[in-house]
Order: sequence, then C-alpha cells, then structure tokens
Amino acid sequence: MSVVPPNRSQTGWPRGVNQFGNKYIQQTKPLTLERTINLYPLTNYTFGTKEPLYEKDSSVAARFQRMREEFDKIGMRRTVEGVLIVHEHRLPHVLLLQLGTTFFKLPGGELNPGEDEVEGLKRLMTEILGRQDGVLQDWVIDDCIGNWWRPNFEPPQYPYIPAHITKPKEHKKLFLVQLQEKGNVVCSP
Repeated sequence: MSVVPPNRSQTGWPRGVNQFGNKYIQQTKPLTLERTINLYPLTNYTFGTKEPLYEKDSSVAARFQRMREEFDKIGMRRTVEGVLIVHEHRLPHVLLLQLGTTFFKLPGGELNPGEDEVEGLKRLMTEILGRQDGVLQDWVIDDCIGNWWRPNFEPPQYPYIPAHITKPKEHKKLFLVQLQEKGNVVCSP
C-alpha cells in the first residue's frame, strides 16, 4: 500500500497561503545590493603631507572627561568615520590614519550639534585629507556600513545598545566613501 504525501502548502506552519493577504506584510526591497563599488589600485593615488592635526585631548582620561562635560550640555556625542577602500595586488585594503607609532584610525570625527551626518563627514574628510591648493574634493558618501554605541564614559563600544542602557553616551556611524578613479590624498605626518 502506498501513502500519498499531503500537499505541503496546506499543512504545517507557516502555511503556504498567507491568511491575512498583504495587510500586515510590508513590501520591501530585496536585501541584496545590485550595484558595484569600484575599487581602484593604490598606485592611482599620490599621498602628500600637510601641517599636523592634533587630537583635542591629551589622554584617554581627558577625552572621557570632555565627553562627560559635553553630554551634560548637548547630550549624546555623534561621530562619523569614513571607510576608504583601495586594492593592491587585487586584494582590498582599507586606508587608515596613523597617529604616533602604534595607533591607527579611520578618518572622521565629531559632528557639530544639529549637523547632518553626510555633510559633517564631508567637512571632516576635507579637513583631514583635503588638498592644500584650494581645489575642493568631491567626497562621494555611499552607505552607512556600521553603527557603534558607547553606553558609558568608558572605552568599550558595541554594535548595539545594551538593553539596560537608556541614554548612550556616543553613537558612531561608519560610512563607505567612494574614491575617485585617480586623486591626491593629503594627510598630516
């Protein structure tokens, strides 16, 4: 005797037929990105130097003290950083700024109160990596690729807001910056 398997769309959960129609389902774009991010060879860029930029704070403790004082006045600190990607020997490389001999960071910084994130990142990129000859560089900010939250006035940051935190102290956003095919990058020694 043979057993005929039941029609899969009529048994089990979730059912094959949506019992509520499209009433509660939001139509969204697919999660896959169907566009190309161009990576150009590192050799397409020339690197120059300009006057050094100094950190606002002399130590980590001073940075958190300033953060505490600003939090009382303006609330949560908003920070943006740019991720610039090139390739060398067909392997992707992220460009970082070197501070001292052992510390590396992404270009970016703190936003002014009420400043738009993309416009603020463009301003900071121009301050940090912009040319000295007055030629304005058109920074192409593509996507937000990361969010980090600082729950306290301490170094740890998380890619989420911990459940017990109601007022995070800092929100850092990372943006992908599309570089021109060729160009000059000027940074502090």
